[in-house]
Amino acid sequence: MKLALVAPLVSAIREPQRGGSQAFVSDLARGLVDRGHDVHLYAASGSQVRGVQVIDTGVDHRALQATLYRASDGAAARESGAAERAFAAVYRAVRREAYDVVHNHAFDAPAVTLASAVRAPVLHTLHLPPDTAVAEALRQAARRGPRPTVAGVSAFHAESWRRVVPVDAILPPLIPTSSIAWSPAAGETAVFAGRLSPEKGAAEAIEIAQAARIRIDLYGDSYDPYYTRERIDPRRADPGVRVHAGVPRTTLWEAIARAAVVLCPARWDEPFGMVAAEAQACGTPVVAFRRGALSEVVVDGATGLLVAPDDTDAAADAVARAARLSRSSCREHAERHLDLELSLDAHEQLYGQLAPAGIGAAVGG
Repeated sequence: MKLALVAPLVSAIREPQRGGSQAFVSDLARGLVDRGHDVHLYAASGSQVRGVQVIDTGVDHRALQATLYRASDGAAARESGAAERAFAAVYRAVRREAYDVVHNHAFDAPAVTLASAVRAPVLHTLHLPPDTAVAEALRQAARRGPRPTVAGVSAFHAESWRRVVPVDAILPPLIPTSSIAWSPAAGETAVFAGRLSPEKGAAEAIEIAQAARIRIDLYGDSYDPYYTRERIDPRRADPGVRVHAGVPRTTLWEAIARAAVVLCPARWDEPFGMVAAEAQACGTPVVAFRRGALSEVVVDGATGLLVAPDDTDAAADAVARAARLSRSSCREHAERHLDLELSLDAHEQLYGQLAPAGIGAAVGG
């Protein structure tokens, strides 16, 4: 099939990735190419994905910083003019080609609204929690023509969105376990990985590690400058706390594989939990707040321990117990249930249903 993937434009799709959604779009594009599909990835300027034809949209992601998602803000609070201009340019370029399916992964309402002008079937994967502006854009699109096909990234996430709009499928952002080396030996440190913003819980990860008397390495770039300045910067000099900039995933996986435990103290309802999945692929158990889809990713008591939301004391108590869990069981769970190939199967099946009759019948056709 000939496929167009529309990436989030708030960052370039290249290492180190800005977030899990960007990382998955890269993996999805490369995986589909490996399966014989003709894939065009429409992304912000500066994007690079090995083996994939990346279409430079001419969009400078820095022009879209005002549209960055923050869990504390509603969509209406985000500036949309820059996003409208950016996605208008993207879809103009998309319309110049004949695609079997156009798959939008961008977070912004204009990415949904402007997709209505595309001739090919359009699939929207929603990577973020329910958002007022995006929900209204989906309703408007349904009123103007055929209802858009919508996918969530976990059962929890899909059910949350179904309270406001129909959701047709679940397409989880699974991970390339065959590319991730794992270690059967536990290290002595904790790891946190993610953007430095309130919803990801970097400050809580530090508190948990300190209460558990374990050193912690944090990997992530500032996403919310105020949060970084107020909650993270004052802790950089604390004993046993090391804060690193975002690193390429291969480097991050090596650090996780050397760790005793990965901390995922999410302060929001996590739509999926890619870091928790990557941790298990590395053989490293997870301690997390029981929020969102994390209970779908982590097997409580086997590949990690889930505690009540925001209970940092319980999380600290869980650290030593989690470090004694079977690392081979973590790896096996990732290989059997969290592998990218399973997600590619689901994507191909849905693309085949959406594509014009006969086109999607043969893989790579």
